[in-house]
Amino acid sequence: MPLGVEIVVTETAPVRLPGERWPRTRAHRLSARAGGEFLFVGVRGGAPAPERSVDIPLDPGDICFYDTDRPPSLELPGQARLKVFLVTREALGLPDHALRRVMAAPVSRSSQLGGLLSPFLSELADTLSVSSPATGEMLSWNAVNLLATLATEQSGEVTAEPSGGQSPLLSRIQGFIDRHLADPDLSPETIAAAHHISVRYLHKLFQDEDTTVGRWIQRRRLEECRRDLLHRVRGRRTIAAVAARWGFLSAPHFSRVFRAAYGMSPSEWRDTAGGRTPYADPSSTGGRSGALLDQRPCTGGQLATAPRS
Repeated sequence: MPLGVEIVVTETAPVRLPGERWPRTRAHRLSARAGGEFLFVGVRGGAPAPERSVDIPLDPGDICFYDTDRPPSLELPGQARLKVFLVTREALGLPDHALRRVMAAPVSRSSQLGGLLSPFLSELADTLSVSSPATGEMLSWNAVNLLATLATEQSGEVTAEPSGGQSPLLSRIQGFIDRHLADPDLSPETIAAAHHISVRYLHKLFQDEDTTVGRWIQRRRLEECRRDLLHRVRGRRTIAAVAARWGFLSAPHFSRVFRAAYGMSPSEWRDTAGGRTPYADPSSTGGRSGALLDQRPCTGGQLATAPRS
């Protein structure tokens, strides 16, 4: 899942936030005088932490972004309850300087956006952990989109160009691809012609993002097919019809690439979405660590109740 989210729920304040490693030197400290529920968003993938050793106060319901490679130290009452969303840096879609601003201060529960999203994200974390695969799949995408919106608003980058130095042209090309996914004739040649660039330059744009045009198109088509299959009960579409709708001319080829991408056949995923069989994501570690973790089962996409070790 390109927009996967993992969720950790604690019943008492942990010694430290989920992260890849504990910093050698103390980063900024998050402290709260009152107990209650706090929400954290751990960003994976080398996002830069704010370079300052200062105390940042927290109030119940605040939302705080942090770098999992350099998580802040905590000073919270023992009765504090934490809900932590772990997402990738790419999912937030912000450049380094914007991420530094996001991690420098919490989103207050008393702010307009914080007041709207804090209770919603809290309920979302609880709902995801007990949802069916089909519901969990859709909610996980919505959770990441909400967190990305919150991060963008907090950073002040609402009108900024795409993150990570990505070319605005590439962003427009990706939008063009999304609008023409159902066209079986979609190809590097047609994409380049529509944007008045050479095919060679088109390939260079995607190479800079460590992918290819063909892989990008196939991935996006698979994502849309997978979501269509979630609605099998309402739509009653055959697997071949879903594949054809999103530009796959060969049903056997579609089945092969679907299994390679998701570890199960389209029919297995469709039946899972219909609630007839249990689903375990093949990419999930299934691990749980410590008594602090919420032990409720978690389903749907790459959702988990424990951070990856």
